[in-house]
Amino acid sequence: MSFVTFVVRHRIRCLVATVGIFAVIFSRTAKTFKHSSANKMEWLESFWSTYNTLVLSVGTNVLLALSIYLTLSCGLLTVANAAFMGLGAYTAALLTLNTQMPLWIAALAGALVAAAVAAAMGRPTLRLSGVYLAMATLAFGEVVRILILNTEQFTGGALGLNAIPQLTQWYDVAAAVALALYLLLGLARSRVGRTMAAIAQDETATELMGLNVRTYKLFAFVAGAALAGVAGALNAHFTFFISPGEYGFERGVEILAMGVLGGTASPWGAVIGAVLLTLLPELLRGLGHYRPLINGAILILIILYSPKGLWDLLRLGARAPKAAA
Repeated sequence: MSFVTFVVRHRIRCLVATVGIFAVIFSRTAKTFKHSSANKMEWLESFWSTYNTLVLSVGTNVLLALSIYLTLSCGLLTVANAAFMGLGAYTAALLTLNTQMPLWIAALAGALVAAAVAAAMGRPTLRLSGVYLAMATLAFGEVVRILILNTEQFTGGALGLNAIPQLTQWYDVAAAVALALYLLLGLARSRVGRTMAAIAQDETATELMGLNVRTYKLFAFVAGAALAGVAGALNAHFTFFISPGEYGFERGVEILAMGVLGGTASPWGAVIGAVLLTLLPELLRGLGHYRPLINGAILILIILYSPKGLWDLLRLGARAPKAAA
């Protein structure tokens, strides 16, 4: 009797035996997988409990770098994004503390406040350019900081705001970064993005072509402020505490450095600059007191050998093999 004939005659018994064998194999595999998954989950929980603040900081810094990318791509040298970040942070924090408003509605409110203030100050200020614009936006940042300090009944003054609910999760930051990147990459390829690049290269020639340069500048300034406001709102809801000192001159220069270091040719340059400036101090933590020295030396070398930013250097490096071929 052949094997096929045996299976046909005893198909019920064969089916039961086959199901039994698969059940044993599945139970053993499930136990192994469950044990392996448990180990992986324990590792992920340990990693997240240790580095969650760092990971979320990378995300919010990417948003801040993208906000300064918008202004730099239009040829605007500003250091006001830290102030806009502070406006977004305080607006969202006060709303969630006093009205229990959902995070994303509070974040949008913070973005709207930052954008409205940027629109109000941008009309007279954007007539300036270069270092004069930088000085004007620096003064604005100090005005915002002093205003926060002197409205103690609302902002807590120098003591800051405590007990901000921890509403920001990793997927909130990831969604904000993904949406901002999607919009800015589309903007860079659009007519508006090409016009902004033309303004950065030669404002006079762009204006002679009949384009309203001031409108494009104001758009870049207001959009960058709104994005910084969202970053501030998300940041405030995972740090539990905010104070005026976090949004001063040093923070403004740090945001500007992210955009310059990464490069303004593409939004990806801002992402690279933000990730590098956020992670580099942590990667050099083992060097102790030498960490600031090595950190500064690395940044100087990058600026010397890639004055147009890391994105331009990476793009040239990718083109070199193709040119050689």
